[in-house]
Formats: sequence, structure tokens, C-alpha cells
Amino acid sequence: MKFRFSSVSTRLFLAIFATCLLLVVIMHQGVRLSFQHGFIDYIKENDQQRAELIADALAEQYDETGSWRFLIRNERVFFNILRSIEHHQRSLPPSKPKGWRSYFWVYDNENRLILGRNVPLPNDILRQPVVTSDGKTVGWVIASYGDGISNEIDRRFDEQQMMTSWLIAGLSLIVALIATILLARGFLKPIKRLLDGTNQLANGDFSTRVTEVGRDELGQLAKDFNHLASTLEKNEHMRRDYMADISHELRTPLSVLQGELEAVQDGVRQATPETISSLLAETHTLIKLVNDLHQLSLSDRGSLVYRLQSADIIPLIDMVIGQVRWRLEEKQITVETHLPNQQIINIDPDRILQLLYNLMENSLRYTDANGKIIIRAVIEHNQFSLYWEDSAPGLTSEQCSHLFERFYRAEGSRSRASGGSGLGLAICYNIIEAHKGSIQASASPLGGVCIAIHLPLKQKENEQ
Repeated sequence: MKFRFSSVSTRLFLAIFATCLLLVVIMHQGVRLSFQHGFIDYIKENDQQRAELIADALAEQYDETGSWRFLIRNERVFFNILRSIEHHQRSLPPSKPKGWRSYFWVYDNENRLILGRNVPLPNDILRQPVVTSDGKTVGWVIASYGDGISNEIDRRFDEQQMMTSWLIAGLSLIVALIATILLARGFLKPIKRLLDGTNQLANGDFSTRVTEVGRDELGQLAKDFNHLASTLEKNEHMRRDYMADISHELRTPLSVLQGELEAVQDGVRQATPETISSLLAETHTLIKLVNDLHQLSLSDRGSLVYRLQSADIIPLIDMVIGQVRWRLEEKQITVETHLPNQQIINIDPDRILQLLYNLMENSLRYTDANGKIIIRAVIEHNQFSLYWEDSAPGLTSEQCSHLFERFYRAEGSRSRASGGSGLGLAICYNIIEAHKGSIQASASPLGGVCIAIHLPLKQKENEQ
């Protein structure tokens, strides 16, 4: 793992390791303080027991002599008693305790100094009465706790414990260091995968995916990344298909125009009104295709202006039917309507009129002669619903699900041979989406396709 202070890995490592280091130091100091206090209490308890044993031994000597004469100017007696006690407690060879005169004093019951240095007594002392066999207190043994750990054996034990605690602290830091490295790598591994995946996406490789591990925030981030990559890949495929479809759609009328013009140029065909009409028809096809593409691009960019207002949609439907009636009669297609007398909703009348023309054009192009179109309008679930059905030929459910895609044409009767650009229903989809509505396609009971449009009854008038 490379260490750069500006990198996330280094900062994460330092954060975890600093936390572990702080915890180890606090725990070590806490254990040391606890041990020292406990050990000093243990030494004080031993001093208390030693003072009791000394007082009992002095009481026995006092019972034998009847006075303190055995101890006055005779420190050896006290030393022998002390050495006997030390030997009994520690099972060690007898030795004169270093500086023992500083820790013990013997006073009689009249508070006269019998043994020990004639100096002021320290504050931290313990006082043990010397009680004879008849229960009489004849004096006091006074012991000073000293200034900590004074016994050589106790000091060596304390030093050994300190070395052990520092060794444990050092080992704990090594373990913390190793654990920190492993944890940092574990935390950063999914981030590294996301970083590599992001670089691949930036380089145009939309097929890249990262492993989704765990259900935490990083796992959710990996899931979102894969969803983003999938969406980008899908959009890239759509863009390529879109370009290929545009090229294909433009190639056919341009090829016809080129062929017609070359034929006129070579003298194969004459520039008759019929030839000019054919060229003009192909030009109109190109113009319509370009206009549809331009409108779709404006809609995708959000540049199309929608002026929503309260308007009656029923006259718009009647207007469309009236303007194409001669074409309906030409193909002997009957139109059956089930519409209310009036239905005012918030719409952009111009865009809705364009939508209705596209629906009618779709039915005229793809409905067989002697067919039928049924247009129904109802209010359901607090929204305006328009059902546009036509007769055979029909589409499968799979084909209906793709019907609003650009340049999509189903195989069979509803194909390019009917003359459509494949953009009309895509434009319808964008118009309904801009009105906050929905549009779906399904199989019609008449044998053709049913287009269901749902628009909200109430919508704020705004300009999008």
C-alpha cells in the first residue's frame, strides 16, 4: 500500500492506527496505575500484618521481663524479631532490612520513645498497640508506609511487571498495525474497484461492471454504479441504433431522388409533371422526417415549449376526424366514437392536436381496408382516459412494448412499406410525458392495436 498523505488510503490508515495507538496507550497507563495502586495497597497490608506480628512478639518479651528494659539500647532484639518475621513471610535467607530504623518506632504507654530515631513522625503511619497476655496495652509499634515500593524484592517485581506491560503494549501496537493495514485494504478494495470502473466508463467502456459485495453503503454504491453503467450502455446502443436508423431512413428517399434525377440527366426520363411530382413527394418525405427528428431532439433537450391551458379536448378529436374523412372513405374505414359532449382539461391544444393527428395517421397507414376505428373517452381514477382502437392487422404483446421507440416497426403488415417514418408514436410519447400523463399500447379486441392515453384532470398551468 503506497503512502501519500493526500490519499484516502493513507488518511484512513492513519485514522485507524491513531485510534488504536491511543487506545493502547490509555489501556497501558490505566493498567499500570491500577497495578501500582493495587500493589501499594498489598504492601501496606503486608506492613500492617508485619506490625501486628512485631507487636505480638514484643508483647511476649514484655510478659517475660515485665518491662521495656529488654529493648532499651538493644536494637538487636528488635532486628532478630524483624528478621524472623521476614524469613517466615518470604522464606528467604535472613538479612537486615535496609533502612529499617526509618520505618519502625516503639513507644511505651506513656508515649516515651523506646526504639527508633528521635525524629518527627511522618503523616502516613500505622499504629499497632502492644497488648500483654492480661490485656494491658503497654506500648505502641509505629510503622511508616514510606514513599512507595521500598523493598528490593517488591521493587524487582514492580520493574518486571512494568517491562511485561510495555512488552504487551508493543505487541498490541504491532497487532494493531497489521490489523489497520488489513482493515484499510479491506475498506479501500471496493472503492478501488469503483475507481477503476469509473475510469473505464470515462474511457467509453460502458460494459464494465463492479462486484457487488455486502449490503452496506459501499455495496449500494456498487449496485448504483452497475445500474449507471447499464443505463449508459443501453443509451450508447440506442444512440448507435438511432444513427443507423436515421441513415437508413434518409438513404431511401435520397436514393430515389438520386435515381430520378440521374435518369432525367441521362435522358432516360423526361422532366414531366409526373416525374416532378414523384421528386416532390420524396422531398416532402425527407422534410417530414427532418422535422420529426428536429422535434424529437427539442423534446429530448427540454426545449419544446408547452403552454398548458384549460381547453376542451373533444372538438380537437372531431377536427382530426373531419380533416381525414375523405381518406377514411377512400379505404372504407369506419370511425365509431364514444365521447362526452365536453371535457375540459389542462392541455396544450397544439401539441394534443399533433398527437391526435399522429394517432390517426398511424391507424390510416396500418389498418386494412374495410376496417374500423373506435375512439372512447372516459373519466376514471380522477384522470381523463382516451382509448384509440383499430382493427387488423395486430401486434403481439412484445411488439406493443416497443411501439413507442424511435424508428421501431413491427414485422409484417405494419412495416415501412406503409410509408411511415417510425417517429410518430415516439413523438406522441414525448407529448404525453410532457403533460404528466401516460400512454400504453396493447392488443385491441378489434384485432389491431389499442392506444390508451391517461391525462390528469387537474394540473398547474405553466410553461415548460
